[in-house]
Amino acid sequence: MTGDFPLGLASLQREAAKGRALPPVETWNPAHCGDIDIRIARDGTWFHLGTPIGRKELVRLFSTILRKDDDGFHLVTPAEKLRIKVDDAPFVAVLLQTVGEGAGQRLIFTTNVGDEAVAGPLHPIRVETDPVTQEPAPYLHVRGGLEAKIARAVFYQLADLAVPDAHHDHLGVWSCGAFFPLGRAA
Repeated sequence: MTGDFPLGLASLQREAAKGRALPPVETWNPAHCGDIDIRIARDGTWFHLGTPIGRKELVRLFSTILRKDDDGFHLVTPAEKLRIKVDDAPFVAVLLQTVGEGAGQRLIFTTNVGDEAVAGPLHPIRVETDPVTQEPAPYLHVRGGLEAKIARAVFYQLADLAVPDAHHDHLGVWSCGAFFPLGRAA
């Protein structure tokens, strides 16, 4: 155990310092070791024992070993698997870059932990609508079943790019040849 975190933090930091790609958490199958008092709030803030984790590097490091399983979200290493709490989505899409236009347009999102995902068939955008308030809740698939909630300002950027679908029933955006509905056309 390293400090308050039982995940071998020093070895994780060494791996991250090597500049490697994301670890293959989907191939690791350690025994479940219990729950750890880490929570990701709706705004993307990570908490440990009720206190925000202030070191961005540590949050980034933990985000690289995050996995979603049928029974919830876990921090996973080859030797340990600890369940954490996630209030909504584990990430927030905070930046949007647009390259090109029309059906060939590419929408490149950056999350609060530095991940980049280009919306398309492998990284779809979905919008849930609250049945009572009719407020949209947009999400982007980032990796391995993990999603980013699209920040309000970024969603406004998407709305500015919205065009009607072929039937003019929905407004949406194109990225990498895929059309993603954002809402019903008025």
